[in-house]
Amino acid sequence: MTTDILAIAGEVLELEERGLAAMRRQLLDGASPLSQAFQRTIEMIADTRGRVIVSGMGKSGHIGRKLAATFASTGTPSSYVHPGEASHGDLGMIGEQDLVIAISNSGETKELGDLLAYCGRFHIPLVAITSGAESTLAKAADEVLLLPDAEEACRETNAPTTSTTMTLALGDVLAVAMLRQRGFGRDDFKVFHPGGKLGAALKRVEDMVRDHPSIPLVAEGTRVADALRAMSEGGFGTVGITGEAGELVGIITDGDVRRHIGIDPAEETVEALMTRSPKTITPKTLAAEALAIMTEGKITALFIVEDRRPVGLLHIHDCLQLGVI
Repeated sequence: MTTDILAIAGEVLELEERGLAAMRRQLLDGASPLSQAFQRTIEMIADTRGRVIVSGMGKSGHIGRKLAATFASTGTPSSYVHPGEASHGDLGMIGEQDLVIAISNSGETKELGDLLAYCGRFHIPLVAITSGAESTLAKAADEVLLLPDAEEACRETNAPTTSTTMTLALGDVLAVAMLRQRGFGRDDFKVFHPGGKLGAALKRVEDMVRDHPSIPLVAEGTRVADALRAMSEGGFGTVGITGEAGELVGIITDGDVRRHIGIDPAEETVEALMTRSPKTITPKTLAAEALAIMTEGKITALFIVEDRRPVGLLHIHDCLQLGVI
């Protein structure tokens, strides 16, 4: 039985991979109808002064919701409108400056009828994603993103499988192409993702350490005993060593102390223990980048510097509290 199940899994994935491969070939062929329609669609979306409205019924509706959400989170204002609800008042959610992307594998989804008529009546640009080249949807659309002819992975019922995978991927292609066309970057993305682990990872260090008291610092030439006292009072397991101009020249950690357990802390100065040119971050460093530095270096704290001067300290507990980890 296990062999049969795994064979089915392999067959489904192979059929869907074939569909994606066929779509990729057509998209990359600049002379193909799909590639040309795709490029014109990107121009249409870029010129849209309103929102991108996505609509579809059933499985196409689920894909449409995902596409609208991806657009909205990557800098292209977008909403999903259910075609059934559109016929009962939600057509009013679509403005004349909007652009509509309608999804239907067959292109004959009856519930889209009123939406298509509305777009035609008010000259609202309409993009179709469909496999039906001669379908009602394709004929009504200004641009047709025609899916390649591909076998559905569910051969028994011809249920939407390969076709929905291709539609989902094509939606991602549209969203990412628009993101890059607009120059939408991580700072912009952070604005739309303030919550959850993703939002936390996109925060900057300066947003994470506002509640810390004074930074544990001592000057070069300080006795180790005084440096250890400053480290203990700081509570971070580390102390920074500053030079004549106030620049950070080194650090001492709990590990450094253990590795030099035989020295006389009352006689030796910090130069005997400190790690020179330590890893540091800036206030603008992303939380995720700071965490990666700590993880790679197996350290629990990083000094924050500006113009080589220490201005703060990020502890791994800050990452834990924010939910970056």
